[in-house]
Amino acid sequence: MSLDRYRYVVVEGPIGAGKTSLTHKLAERLNADTLLENANDNPFLPRFYQEPRRYALPTQLHFLFERSRQLRELTQGDLFRSGTVSDFLIDKDMLFARLNLDDDEFELYQKVYADLAPQTATPDLVIYLQAPIEALYERVNRRGVDFERDMDAGYLQRLANSYSEFFHRYDAAPLLIVNTSNLNFADSSDDFELLLERMSKMRGPREFFSKAA
Repeated sequence: MSLDRYRYVVVEGPIGAGKTSLTHKLAERLNADTLLENANDNPFLPRFYQEPRRYALPTQLHFLFERSRQLRELTQGDLFRSGTVSDFLIDKDMLFARLNLDDDEFELYQKVYADLAPQTATPDLVIYLQAPIEALYERVNRRGVDFERDMDAGYLQRLANSYSEFFHRYDAAPLLIVNTSNLNFADSSDDFELLLERMSKMRGPREFFSKAA
């Protein structure tokens, strides 16, 4: 099983999909560095879940500034020195902005994004993790982050729908869409090995991976 062609891999999906835990496992297997979004470092995020309309713009701008900085540092260095596995795709920031901002705020955000978002290397592979809304909500509550307990199930549904729409149109990099309903990469080594095998056999620009119950 050869995975040598994957020097820059991005794992994406809505909150609760398991992208960060899979990012760590892939980085370990590929002997690569991790690039993580560090959502808990955003001081506006807890307030956003309590008052979405009031704190949507500062929350989104903080994420944009931080992610742009991280990617710019990678671009200025050697992104491919030992490979990189990331749990965010900056192209997807616009998804959150469109979902959470009103029209005037979104127009402002687009201008800031155009100035800040760095030109980065195209991922060798983007892995998009899908899960039913019930599974996402259960996972979010199970991990016990205080401010996430305020998350509205309706918001999580809208977010999952926005992800589906975004990746339905996404064609900037090879895309592996993974239905995680019957897969547990964090706790099952067999499931993780199945994913690695599927990655090694990927040939087309867009493929799907799932596991029967």
